[in-house]
Order: sequence, then structure tokens, then C-alpha cells
Amino acid sequence: MFDKELLRDKVVLITGGGTGLGRAMGERFLELGAKLAITSRREEVLAQAASELCAGGGEVFHTPCDVRDAAQVLAMIDAVEGHYGHIDVLVNNAAGNFASPTESLSPRAVDAVLNIVLHGTFYTTLELGRRWIAAGRGGTMLNIVTTYASTGSAFVVPSAAAKAGVLALTRSLAVEWARYGIRQAAIAPGLFPTDGAWSRLAPTPELAEKLVQGVPLKRVGEKAELANLAAYLISDYAGYINGEVVTIDGGEWLQGAGQFNDLLEVTPEEWSELAGLTRKGKS
Repeated sequence: MFDKELLRDKVVLITGGGTGLGRAMGERFLELGAKLAITSRREEVLAQAASELCAGGGEVFHTPCDVRDAAQVLAMIDAVEGHYGHIDVLVNNAAGNFASPTESLSPRAVDAVLNIVLHGTFYTTLELGRRWIAAGRGGTMLNIVTTYASTGSAFVVPSAAAKAGVLALTRSLAVEWARYGIRQAAIAPGLFPTDGAWSRLAPTPELAEKLVQGVPLKRVGEKAELANLAAYLISDYAGYINGEVVTIDGGEWLQGAGQFNDLLEVTPEEWSELAGLTRKGKS
């Protein structure tokens, strides 16, 4: 589908790049010619991921960072720029989430999500953006949000609030920083099961199946599908997309949004009966 030169020599930094969707995106970017930098909190996970990614070809630099700490973010970006000389693309992917009744949350639990998702994204965006502006060079920032960043969602309220903030950041900077050649985009994924996160959000097989049945396509997303979308959005072909969020969820949020969408459960026999009652009422 893509030219193998699509991302040739672009230096791409991915937060939360050692596992899950971050790693899947990184693998695809490498296949398309990018130079990759990945970061997350756990050095051992990063080192293993970098080794495995390099085995497929391409250049991967890794450095640990807790994005909740602005000083660590500064040091991490210093390290990446020290290795590659510059950064062309930032993918804010690092996240934390779990399902819980909101009234049961402690301040520490709330902070755990807000600090990674909202503060961490803001710290990396601000630090790299300042450098791009000072250097007079443009760049692309891609933020991974969620479908409920726009609608809100029960039982994942800290994540909903944090992702809504990231979406607002995306749209705000799309206007403010466009004059510097800095472009903003976001992806709102639906159900993309990853190790660890899926078990915290769908702890039972029954709940997992119910979530899948809420998707019109009746399946979860594949990592390659999201990675291909991300590759396009950070490429020069998407140069006129600025401040937009692209939803990739199989139609899930649309099914939940329509007031009469539950009529999908009406059987053909019931429809015939309803049609007969309607005709009788008109006679």
C-alpha cells in the first residue's frame, strides 16, 4: 500500500514506544524508512524492544523517561537530539488507564492517569515545540487519544478527562503553531486489545465479547491498521491535515450515538409485525 520511501530519514520519537500500539507504530515506521527513537519508563522493556525492532532492519535509539517528570522529558529529548541531531515527528502515545467506579477512585489513582496522559503529553509537546520554534524548523505531532475524548465515558473518567485535554491541545496548537510549520494531528482508536491494558478494561471474557458486539464490524482493530493510519498522518502526503482527529473504531461510537441504533436487535419477524400494525393504524 505504501511506498517504502514514505518516511525515509524522518526521525520519529514515540513515547510509550516499547510495547503495544507504540511498538506496532514504530515497527511500521521503520519499514517505511524512518529512524526511530522510543522511550518509556522501563529500561529493560525498551532495550528488548529496540533489539527486536533493529533485527528487522533500520535504526532504533532508546532512552528511558517518565513523561510525568518534566525534567526527565527534557533529558530524554536532549538524548534523542544528541543521537540523531534533530527530531522530525513526535508521537504522544504514552498512556495509562483502568476501569473503575469513579466514586471509588483515590487522588493517587486520578493523578496516575492525568499525569501520564495529559501532563506527559503537554510536557513533551511543549519541550519539543519550543526547540522547533527556536531552531526555525517545522515538525509533526501526532497524539493518540480515544473515541470518548469527545463524548466522555463512564468508569474511565480520568482517562476521558485527560484525553479530552489532549484533543483540545491538538486543536489549539494546530492554529497557534501552524505559523512555525508545526502540524498537529490525532488518532482516536476504538477497541485495539494490547497486553495488560485489555485485561484492565475488559476483565472478563463476557465483558470483552459485549464490547466487541458494540462494534458494527463485530471485531476489534488490528495493530497494523492503526500503524498504517499513523504512517500516513505523519507523512508529507498528509501535509494539509492539521488539527484533525481521525477515528478508527469500526463504527463503534456511531452505533452508540444513534438514538434508535438498538433497533438492530429487532428481528425480521418483529419488523413485519410492526409494519402490519402501522398499516392497520393508517386504515
